[in-house]
Amino acid sequence: MEQRHPLPPFTLETALQKVQAAEDAWNTRNPEKIAKAYTVDSEWRNRTSFLNGRKEIEAFLENKWATELDYKLKKELWGFRGNRMAVRFEYEYRNDAGQWFRAYGNENWEFDENGLMQKRYASINDLEINESERKLK
Repeated sequence: MEQRHPLPPFTLETALQKVQAAEDAWNTRNPEKIAKAYTVDSEWRNRTSFLNGRKEIEAFLENKWATELDYKLKKELWGFRGNRMAVRFEYEYRNDAGQWFRAYGNENWEFDENGLMQKRYASINDLEINESERKLK
């Protein structure tokens, strides 16, 4: 059986580890690696996209990073209980025309007993910024 440590129920220490592991993985921009942190039938809502399963997650991430260039992400634990977490995040990227953006959002996560994320609900807003306003490099 696949497992992704730390496993729920989470403590403050293990919740912080889980968030850091997610941040580190997403900053690799490797869709295949990232998708392995989710259950094979994981449910996602990302903005207005609704995804089901690793294959859809992987394809979504490939498309995301084809247009969100020089992506850099920071995640922060907002709260946790049992097998659920709330996370605040921001990331920066530029489009192919060179315009920079900072995206802000919140995610709700639910994990199975093996530490794989079975549900991810993300709400995200984008803000155009100048390159000189970047905080994440």
